[in-house]
Amino acid sequence: MEASPETKQPEKEVIGVFVCHCGTNIGGVVNCEKVAEIASQIPGVVVSKDLKYACSDLGQEEIRKAIKEKGLNRVVVASCSPRLHEYTFKNCVEGAGLNPYFMHMVNLREQCSWVHMKEPELATGKAANLVKMGIERSRLSTALSPREVTVEPSCLIIGGGIAGIQAALDIGDKGFKTYLVEKEPSIGGHMAQLDKTFPTGDCAICILAPKMVEVARNKNVEMLSYSEVVDIQGYVGNFTVKIRKKPRYVMEEKCVGCGVCAEKCPVKVPNEFDMGFGSRKAIYVPFPQAVPLKYTIDRENCLHFKTGKCQLCVKACVNEAIDHKQEPEEIELKVGTVIVATGFDVYTPTRKGVYRYWEYKNVITALELERLINAAGPTGGHLVRPSDGVEPQRIAFIQCVGSRNLKIANKYCSRVCCMYAMKNSQIIMEHSPDAEIAIYYNDIRAFGKGFEELYHRVREDYGIEFIRGRPAKLTKDPVTENITIRAEETLLAKITEREFDLVVLSVGLIPNPGTAPVQKMLSLPVSDDGFLAESHPKLRPVETAIEGVFICGCAQGPKDIPDSVAQAKAAASAASTLMIKGKHIVEPLYANVNEELCVGCGLCAELCPYHAIEIAEKDGQSKAVVTEALCHGCGTCAAGCPQHAINQLQFTDQQLMNELTAALAAKNSAGGE
Repeated sequence: MEASPETKQPEKEVIGVFVCHCGTNIGGVVNCEKVAEIASQIPGVVVSKDLKYACSDLGQEEIRKAIKEKGLNRVVVASCSPRLHEYTFKNCVEGAGLNPYFMHMVNLREQCSWVHMKEPELATGKAANLVKMGIERSRLSTALSPREVTVEPSCLIIGGGIAGIQAALDIGDKGFKTYLVEKEPSIGGHMAQLDKTFPTGDCAICILAPKMVEVARNKNVEMLSYSEVVDIQGYVGNFTVKIRKKPRYVMEEKCVGCGVCAEKCPVKVPNEFDMGFGSRKAIYVPFPQAVPLKYTIDRENCLHFKTGKCQLCVKACVNEAIDHKQEPEEIELKVGTVIVATGFDVYTPTRKGVYRYWEYKNVITALELERLINAAGPTGGHLVRPSDGVEPQRIAFIQCVGSRNLKIANKYCSRVCCMYAMKNSQIIMEHSPDAEIAIYYNDIRAFGKGFEELYHRVREDYGIEFIRGRPAKLTKDPVTENITIRAEETLLAKITEREFDLVVLSVGLIPNPGTAPVQKMLSLPVSDDGFLAESHPKLRPVETAIEGVFICGCAQGPKDIPDSVAQAKAAASAASTLMIKGKHIVEPLYANVNEELCVGCGLCAELCPYHAIEIAEKDGQSKAVVTEALCHGCGTCAAGCPQHAINQLQFTDQQLMNELTAALAAKNSAGGE
């Protein structure tokens, strides 16, 4: 893409300044009238007003009126964060016939009034100085022209859990080609491992399986299971994706899922879908409702790959679907949008932790419990102790394992742990009414619809005991293998020791390790908790800093199934909007290379976090070339260029120097304070 042309600056700046009270957010601390008065005395400023709410219809009309009546060619709006209302004011000035890039925002709310609430006089002085800096910077603003890029009417969805499935269904139903990529042999994700869902107690697989079948039958959805995305290049509307389809060693077009091959297979290994409690063969499907219902050979455990001799599955298959010579297949796709729905992993208690998960057989995680109480699980839904197979009667749940813990860096609440502990307690009591269950908790968080009712139901109707206090130590009886929990019960203000047959650790949710490679390919930002970061938690909750790339489900952060589905539908809607338009406007705030100064050293290309710069030959010389649609205007290249050959449009060296000069002048006039 070529650089957008810049128009010449007007010979004389005619500047309008509008200082927003933002109710009391700014006006309650800053004397906005005084700031506007000070601004009116600066050369070039012909209009300076304070407005109660600049973003309101009335406030915007004042700005448009001033542009038309006074012939303004620069507008400085001193209000809130540009992240919140920059588009509002750009559209406002554009509606009055002024190029939107002649509008500059000064942040008086987050950078002044909110941080100086107890210093109104100093805040007013700082606000006036910030406005002066904005005015001086605006003098060098230039008119820029946005560019359009075409959007390929197809979408890549990475991750085949409930969020990915829902997003694929929604986009496919809108008529767009959709590629659903899942690294496991079957779609379904963690939801397929669950017994029931809270708070209603619905069967998880009964909800999930119809959606799995529906997405497989959708004519617009191409499902690529047992596949991984290995490379993504390009920009919004024009992504080139490389996918590696791993060999199943079973021809999908011939396999009918009859299972005869697995019956004949002599190899048994622990079943990871059952969290190691059950077993599977070396040729297997993860679970009976798997989609696609196609068998996969586990190369690491298959005797044929170990010895070269075993052919029992080949002989058993009447459809001749087994092919031990299959190789990985590379697929290249062109898509316009990408949705990342890579889900979560569960926290694994550390080996040296106080809960002795690695040492005591009768200390298990909540996901392991899910498989033990699941009717389709390894025990047929009968809860037994791993140590001896006996049904436990005294069961304890320990909350916040791997969540809200500064020592392991997981400071966040995983949101689902309180509720799934209650749900599982209820299921256990329904099967064993005489069981005694205690839940050790820090705080009960029942935030969703119907959650509080579930809390009261398990407590009052089922007699579940809630013990407020974090267990400090677990010890095992060497004979019975029962577990004694030593904890401070804060509501009783004493330390107690209680013996249980089984202890369940309510482990939190952590980012899926499979998300990291995708995050690097797309240069997606990550929040402090390690999950993918959205552009804005309230205004753009499923969008990312990379245009055309959306996130949903637990890839964005811990959440339950309803929230994952809702967010998936939001991401599908956002992606579909882009594809329906067929084109996308690219902001022209990108890096601009001065080819006369550029020596093609390549440092800018190395520094660019968005891979927007490459070194190309021009007239026999190496020069830096910027792909506008990939550039996010971060300025890293401009700051790092040793030749000063790169300028960030609207953030040029000259503009920043103007701001600094105004700031220093203000400091000197204030006596160096």
